Amino acid sequence: MKNSPPESGADGVDEGKRLIRTGGDRGLSLAERISERFQRLTWGTPLHAMRLRGRHPLKLIAVPDDPFFGDANRGNALLDGVLRFRGEDRAIEAIDFAAPDWSPAFGDYLQSFAWLRDLSSVTTRARGVPIAEEIMRRWLAAHSEKVSEPAWRADLWGRRILYWTAHAPLILSSTDLVYRSSVLHALARGARHLDRAADRVQPGAALIAAWSGVLVAGLAMPGGDPRRAYGENGLRRALEQSVFEDGGSVTRSPAAQIESIQFLTILGEAYAARRLEAPEFIDATRTRMVTALLGLCHGDKGLSSWQGSGPVPGDVIEQLVEATEVRTRPLKQAREWGYQRLSQGQSVLIMDVAPPPLARLVEGGCASTLAFELSDGPDRVVVNCGGARAAHAKVPAAMTEGLRTTAAHSTLVLSNSNSTAIHADGTLGRGVVEVELVRHETDTASRIEASHDGYVRRYGYLHRRVLAMSPDGRDVRGEDMLLPADRRKHKAPTVFVIRFHLHPQVEVTPTADGLAAILRTASGHLWQFRCKGGGLAIEDSVWVDARGRPLASQQLVVTGASPAGGANVSWLFHRAK
Repeated sequence: MKNSPPESGADGVDEGKRLIRTGGDRGLSLAERISERFQRLTWGTPLHAMRLRGRHPLKLIAVPDDPFFGDANRGNALLDGVLRFRGEDRAIEAIDFAAPDWSPAFGDYLQSFAWLRDLSSVTTRARGVPIAEEIMRRWLAAHSEKVSEPAWRADLWGRRILYWTAHAPLILSSTDLVYRSSVLHALARGARHLDRAADRVQPGAALIAAWSGVLVAGLAMPGGDPRRAYGENGLRRALEQSVFEDGGSVTRSPAAQIESIQFLTILGEAYAARRLEAPEFIDATRTRMVTALLGLCHGDKGLSSWQGSGPVPGDVIEQLVEATEVRTRPLKQAREWGYQRLSQGQSVLIMDVAPPPLARLVEGGCASTLAFELSDGPDRVVVNCGGARAAHAKVPAAMTEGLRTTAAHSTLVLSNSNSTAIHADGTLGRGVVEVELVRHETDTASRIEASHDGYVRRYGYLHRRVLAMSPDGRDVRGEDMLLPADRRKHKAPTVFVIRFHLHPQVEVTPTADGLAAILRTASGHLWQFRCKGGGLAIEDSVWVDARGRPLASQQLVVTGASPAGGANVSWLFHRAK
């Protein structure tokens, strides 16, 4: 169901039970897959080749600014002649676009030309131009005339146009007129391709990238006014499909949220470069998206880990917000995006209260419903393992897939299974369809009550979780319940495990009675954990950091067995010092 847009500041919190949304999507239908495949086959036909013909510009009439900082480590690697992305390296002189030998993630980084941002962040134009031109020449030789996947994927062309125009000084400063003409010719062909292919992209950051590329092409190249009008209509539709009313991405991915904000910001810079006013819907959507993104940030200003995204550092988020010039406060509740935020004193708690993203919108979704993260000022205390779609290249594939499971998140796991099934091919299966939420704000506590039906079909239990935070943030109380949801007779108790993954810098010590634990944060603060209704143990865990590396950590594990009538486990995190 749709909700009205949040007010600026987003401090008002409504009470009452809401159906968040329904899932159960199995991905593209057979007809849609056939249509998509047929569309891509047409790329190689003479008809499509004719569509790409036309005049190419002699120069760009606008060069938008890219106000975002690149990755210094990747930029310095480029200066050393190496393209580096998440632990995967390729020497520039050995790159062969016609015979790719890299992972899909590395390929997207390379083909999108996102590395231009990294390069421009660490060097001068004089030093960066030869590096950028070398890679560009290799790309042109393989892909400028031949329309094929993945190079001509619409979302990649959208990104490519954004980066080519924003970093034009790095790729168009050559005195070689043949080379310059080749770049501008490829740009014009790519824009014509996008005119017809942008609407074929699935909603989310990819669709926003594609239509932003159409618009920037219309703004940056001579005679682009018809394309600009066409692109504005297309982008409006894309944002309606890709962004919830509360500002969250339909993919539920914080990484996709960041990308989308960046695309819209560069697009705004393209309008400014032409001294034109950007349509109001672009700035309005971006403001909502920034507000929603801040709602997922901890006390250290950095991003929490959800739906495969890693823990983006606070300085990166601050620079992102500064570049957008959006002034807003964190969104406390994003019902459609599916995240809730409690913030009192120095404590911040962020909770997932929605089904995983729809299969047709994103690959690699996580079964994290009703998981939460907790921070104390600059210290993260309870976390999710995170990073399934941002892991270092050297992380084994089995571990990467394991990061998507319910057990890799701080929530309850029933009978050692995921709340939403994860198939062997990586797609999501049956599981959570509905999540219900009740949120209360009083003078004495902030309280969230939520339940999901992910275990009802298989085991006959509804998982209900209640979280409450005291006004000073020093007490976080929780209760996990398994409630019978049908009349089936359980022959034996059903085993459950409640996991609380801890940040690697948290030191944990069990108490003598084995019913509690003392947690010491990096700042020296002490938190007491105590539970009732299950046995407590301390086990090893992992946490994927901002660079995609899995770091050793620990987890609190509460184990029990639910009889036919259900089970109830209560627990408390109390800051003692």
